[in-house]
Amino acid sequence: MKILLVHQNMPGQYREMLDWLIAQGGHDLVFLTQRRNYPELPGVRKVVYAPHHRPAQDAYGLSKVWEEATGAGYGAAMAAQALRGEGFTPDIILGHTGWGELLFMKQVWPDVPILGFFEYFYLSKGGPVGFDPEDPPSEVSPFLLHARNAVPFANLHVADRGIVPTMWQRNCFPEMFHPKLDVCHDGIRTDRLGPDPDVSLTLGRVGRITRKDEIFTYVARNMERTRGFHTFMRALPHIQKARPNARVLVVGGNDASYGKKSDLAGGFRAEMEREVGHLIDWDRTHFLGQVPYPDFQKIVQISRCHIYLTMPFVLSWSLLESMAMEATIVASDVPPVREAMTDGETGLLTDFFDPPALAEKVSAVLAEPERFAHLGKAARRHVVETYDFLTVCLPRQIGFINALVPEDRRIAI
Repeated sequence: MKILLVHQNMPGQYREMLDWLIAQGGHDLVFLTQRRNYPELPGVRKVVYAPHHRPAQDAYGLSKVWEEATGAGYGAAMAAQALRGEGFTPDIILGHTGWGELLFMKQVWPDVPILGFFEYFYLSKGGPVGFDPEDPPSEVSPFLLHARNAVPFANLHVADRGIVPTMWQRNCFPEMFHPKLDVCHDGIRTDRLGPDPDVSLTLGRVGRITRKDEIFTYVARNMERTRGFHTFMRALPHIQKARPNARVLVVGGNDASYGKKSDLAGGFRAEMEREVGHLIDWDRTHFLGQVPYPDFQKIVQISRCHIYLTMPFVLSWSLLESMAMEATIVASDVPPVREAMTDGETGLLTDFFDPPALAEKVSAVLAEPERFAHLGKAARRHVVETYDFLTVCLPRQIGFINALVPEDRRIAI
């Protein structure tokens, strides 16, 4: 099959799908992206495009996102026109709808079906907006957020079908669009992720650590409010007081992936250090930054208790990956987490706004890991049964693709 994949940050949500298509062989794969530094892959032609236009810094706020999306969309369309001029016409286009890259693909290939990845619909109430009373929305937030939805609105017309990773994310979209949106997660390679009782890792001043050490962990792409970094930091002194030998490994960057950035030069981490730093034992606190994936895997496998916090928002891959590795997880009790985890069965849920309660549950796991070990085993079983890429998600994704193309071009599985 001839497949055009479109994602500004290659491979994005197509990481597992792309690997599988390469391994299967026999496909003509072209990946259209803005990402220049992604390594070349055998059997994949990477085509880098640049946005045709970017809005000015002081562009009108209510149309700025749309202006940026159309600039990206036209840049992607120009690259697609060049591909068409070379004789390439895909059987199907798979692409993320969030940045406008698919907006004009039908102007290039009117008859080529598009299967869009729909990640999020911005709510003026609900989700992370207004969830944290410490970070109330401004008077213009409802208008700005709804203006952002011009991009998914347009893509709901452009795409022939859409995929949404979770039921909670799908339910953020207006109900009138639900019949066009299929729920299917990107998939977790549980065949590659699992527990390792013999795992060890050497980390700077921490030295060599193993499962015998009393280690707990917090992981996020960036340390920010949306991922509960402030709740974690406020709980940390309580955990360290209760468990004087425990060490915490903190994985994440110091930027903002979601929501506004901190006004402090040191980011949100600096804000929280200013608030609770005098209460923290820094000799037992280790900020590791963003780590390579193999190190992330070992960190979770070593962890006696893993903390996952989020506002009601897009579910992180790291939660499901940690569940696949049989981690004992304490997570925030919010709807997207409850879709993947059941309190007392596959993990422990806690109030997002209650640091002492978080600390109490983490401390209990650190004190008696054997008493909670069944949670990690059950968590892995659940991820294997519900989110495994090869046995659950891939067959469904291929089914969605095959439904849009002629029978003689369908992918065998």
